[in-house]
Amino acid sequence: MSDYALLARQLETLLDTRDWLTNTAQTCAFLMHEIPDLNWAGFYLQRQPGTLILGPFQGLPACNPIPFDKGVCGAAATSRRTQRVADVHAFPGHIACDAASRSELVIPIERDTELWGVLDLDSPRPARFSDTDQAGIERLVDVFVAASDLPTPGA
Repeated sequence: MSDYALLARQLETLLDTRDWLTNTAQTCAFLMHEIPDLNWAGFYLQRQPGTLILGPFQGLPACNPIPFDKGVCGAAATSRRTQRVADVHAFPGHIACDAASRSELVIPIERDTELWGVLDLDSPRPARFSDTDQAGIERLVDVFVAASDLPTPGA
């Protein structure tokens, strides 16, 4: 089990610039190396209404763009609620970018009450993400947001 309090302190130290692009890249790399059993970690950004556009990530090439009405990322963007999916193949409208992915955690990111984007984590292990993982990774997203000057959504 991951020590999310320690990971939060490490991420705070790692994100030593306010630059959102650098911080997204650093956060993806950090998560891939520190969270076990991930095969993809990345950001999708709302750069146009109703659509997520691929941002910095670690893993295999990814699907792009993702409309808000498709997949786990779209569900997180539309609802603005974290989506924790134990079996992505059972999720209606799942977008299969990597056939090896079995479970997914997607956390929406807001700036001034507007959706800025989402953090998407995929795992080849079914039911990889627990309540504890969700809370811990949501805390890591809070660290990223606090450390970054996020541009206005759509910019």
